[in-house]
Amino acid sequence: MLKSVKTGLGLACVLAVMAGCSNTDTTGTSGEQVTGNELVEEPTVVVDVEEEQVAILENVVYFDFDQSLLKPETRELLILHADRMRGSMGAVRLEGHADELGTREYNLALGERRANAVRDFLVLQGVDGANLEVISYGEERPAEIGSSEAVRAMNRRVVIN
Repeated sequence: MLKSVKTGLGLACVLAVMAGCSNTDTTGTSGEQVTGNELVEEPTVVVDVEEEQVAILENVVYFDFDQSLLKPETRELLILHADRMRGSMGAVRLEGHADELGTREYNLALGERRANAVRDFLVLQGVDGANLEVISYGEERPAEIGSSEAVRAMNRRVVIN
């Protein structure tokens, strides 16, 4: 409950800052005229709420077919999650999933291996393993329904809750 209140407050602060930063000036930084039809890149906004950085991190990591090895981009994301989790006392659930290929038992084991790979990496980054719960749903809770390779790739995942 407290986590969702903090997240809501953080989002409200970000929206307030973004609304306050709107600019009606029609000249650019070098004095050129800017029209309303141009796409202007907004800066990244970091908001501190109670001395805690609030940022929205992707909470799903994906795996290759029949694999439980972490990809390099997954490791970068998990390092950011570990930084946030080290100061947190709350429990985090790691939900392992698989696509529909393979038997039910095999996919449950594969989902567990994937979730354990994420847990092990987070523990190596200094997260207290006692706060990490591993559960596998195998193929039982797909993110997408279908049998194309793109759909299967979306179902080979670990969700961080």
